[in-house]
Amino acid sequence: MQPVLLQSLGKAINMKKYTVEITEEALADMEQLYNHIAFVLLAPENAMGQYNRIAEEILKLDVFPERFRIMDSEPEHSRGIRRMLVDNYSVFYVIREDRVIVTDVLYSASDIEERLKKTN
Repeated sequence: MQPVLLQSLGKAINMKKYTVEITEEALADMEQLYNHIAFVLLAPENAMGQYNRIAEEILKLDVFPERFRIMDSEPEHSRGIRRMLVDNYSVFYVIREDRVIVTDVLYSASDIEERLKKTN
């Protein structure tokens, strides 16, 4: 059997497209991470690059957002919260019908479970 090129396969399968929404909380998280890198670490170019990498990966959730699994911890598991890693940051989101809703963007080395409890 010959391997199927993914490009051909993608055209053959009707991939469902989702609308990606970013909550005010997630936008505030991204602004905070930008400000920390730019003004505390004094690296504004790195801050913009990090911000853009996270934003680009978030936008890619419009296709096959199920590729990242639901978290094991509770209550995140019951709420259907998924986690996508982007460099040293974790992007948390839920899938609701035809929408992907980004709820939080947190530094992965922080106490994630405690911070999620505060925001949810």
